[in-house]
Amino acid sequence: MNVATRTLTQALRRLSFTFATDGSHAACLASSADSGWYVESWRLPPDGAPAAPIALPLPGNRSESLRSQLVALPDGSVLVCRHDGERHDLVRLHYGETATVEQPLASLRMAGLRLLPLPVPAGAGPRAPVAVALGTDTRPATTAWLVRTDGSEPERVAEIPGLHGGGAWLDHTGALLALDRVNAGLVRSVVLDLRTGAATPLLEIGERSNDRLVLFDPDSRFAMVRSDAPGTDRLGWGVLGGGEPLRFPECLHVAGMFLRPVALRRGPDGPRVAVQIDHGAGSALALWRPSVGRLEPLPVPPGRLGAVGRWDAAGLRLPYSSPDHPAALATLDVDALLAHGPVPAGTGPMPLPLQLAPLSSGLPGPWRDTVLPWQPGAARPPRTPPPGWRLDGSTPPGEGGRWQPAQSLELAGPAGPLEAVVYGGDAWLSSPHLVLALHGGPADAWRLEFDPALQRMAAEGLAVVAPNQRGSTGYGVPHALAIRGAWGGPDLDDVLYLLDGIAGQRAALGLEPPALFGVSYGAFLALLAAAHAPAGQVARCAVVAPFLSGARLLAEAAPPVRALTTRLGGGEQIADARGPRDVLQLAHRLSAPLLVVHGNRDEVVPVGQSRSLRHELLRIGRIEGEDFRYVEAAGSGHEVLVEEGAAVLHELLAAFLRTGRPG
Repeated sequence: MNVATRTLTQALRRLSFTFATDGSHAACLASSADSGWYVESWRLPPDGAPAAPIALPLPGNRSESLRSQLVALPDGSVLVCRHDGERHDLVRLHYGETATVEQPLASLRMAGLRLLPLPVPAGAGPRAPVAVALGTDTRPATTAWLVRTDGSEPERVAEIPGLHGGGAWLDHTGALLALDRVNAGLVRSVVLDLRTGAATPLLEIGERSNDRLVLFDPDSRFAMVRSDAPGTDRLGWGVLGGGEPLRFPECLHVAGMFLRPVALRRGPDGPRVAVQIDHGAGSALALWRPSVGRLEPLPVPPGRLGAVGRWDAAGLRLPYSSPDHPAALATLDVDALLAHGPVPAGTGPMPLPLQLAPLSSGLPGPWRDTVLPWQPGAARPPRTPPPGWRLDGSTPPGEGGRWQPAQSLELAGPAGPLEAVVYGGDAWLSSPHLVLALHGGPADAWRLEFDPALQRMAAEGLAVVAPNQRGSTGYGVPHALAIRGAWGGPDLDDVLYLLDGIAGQRAALGLEPPALFGVSYGAFLALLAAAHAPAGQVARCAVVAPFLSGARLLAEAAPPVRALTTRLGGGEQIADARGPRDVLQLAHRLSAPLLVVHGNRDEVVPVGQSRSLRHELLRIGRIEGEDFRYVEAAGSGHEVLVEEGAAVLHELLAAFLRTGRPG
């Protein structure tokens, strides 16, 4: 079996997609059902033929870090930057005759480092630089190096004041780079000339506005920008240096949605921009043309797009994933999708009490797939891919199997509707076993994408309800900030409300109550919910990498985690009738069967948090192996459910959540 075939049949998770500047290749991080992470290189045929991934597993059975940065190169090799504290190792990976060849290039020491692919002109020799490395240290300054793959040391070309993000090339030769400079509380785009090392202003729209360049075409000088100069942060466009002011059309500002230009291609009618529209769990896609002056929806299947793209004569290529399609590369014929016409009109989702949920397949009811209402009278995404859509490299299930689908539903919550990703079909509420799954973060959310852990639960016959309670991202600032300084406050209210409704309906049907599952922050929330829920509302509880309270996490975590916890107000106490949100003080109220899983090398939530919970459970007389089970995953970090050996844990969790037997 060759490497390309092995990758096509095994890769279940893919992330960090990047495209070569000439569009010939892409690269990503990938993992299979039971392996660590490795690099994939994708060949993108210019005739639009299917994209083909080739695995680049590391010699010695080593795994790539999830934090590694990738740059896809035109020759199919991949430049990788690996981070270890302030040390950043640059290597080049390519496939040799029988195995991956790993070529060390250089190491740089800085507080932070990131790579940007550099346009490689046609005919450039082996000495041509392929990337720019931007480094920051303790000073408010950014250093730029040119990186080559011939084994020479990176060439330092500039040091400019301020911290810089973003990155868009203003020419085809890799000389002029637009960056977003953070200075005095403002973000402004500047131009870094890599030939001279000088930086000059590019965008200064308002006196105190934050202005960023997000997309640029060097030939026409057409630009898309993001700025709050109009009063709110929104997208605008113009021709840089053309003498006309930038424009901020209303169609590019949709309340509650995040519009992200992902690719640009010039057409006979002028620039054409593919715009990804994110709201909640899913993504939509639209075409925007200045000549037309409106967003034109493209009928793509429900799921999640990857926020990057490449558009050329072969088509528009985008990363895509859905609950029953592992992440891969989609190729779109935009004109064919436009010609397909609008999909049937639908209305937005209606929040309903759980009493109206359908209890058997085929029953009528107002529950429906969530529609992204980014325009009035939004069209419902198609259930089957329309002409002009193709997904390359998505791993099929094993022989005779099938990936379990999920839908996006809106459930009524105590303070407004809550979106949830739900496995189990229309009859999810009456499934013999049901799991309420809580995501980590807290600044995160469940997405309408492939998730191996939830997929394994669904394959075991478990219905899964994965809500995006208050504190989740993707629903606007008020929803995300509702738990700032109130961890275990409004979000716990939402979870207990859902738990009460689901448990009550299931009790009326003679079914067991739901189980709870959570990871990291979601594990903390699941333990709080299990402790505060009335007796009989929780069948069992499985948690992965939990912490016990914000204060206890602050006392033990590494400095970056402490800084994030402080910024989110995790250490602040809530004064209400529920008392302290401290799992250790509530351990005596954890009566449902409990499974605790933690990696013993967790760099985010120290394993001491779970060990303390185990010791407290033993102290109060709980019997390990009967009342609870404790599992430390040797050698695993915080991402224990996506690291090597994760498939065993997926099976353990699914079996426990279905049966409740800890042993």
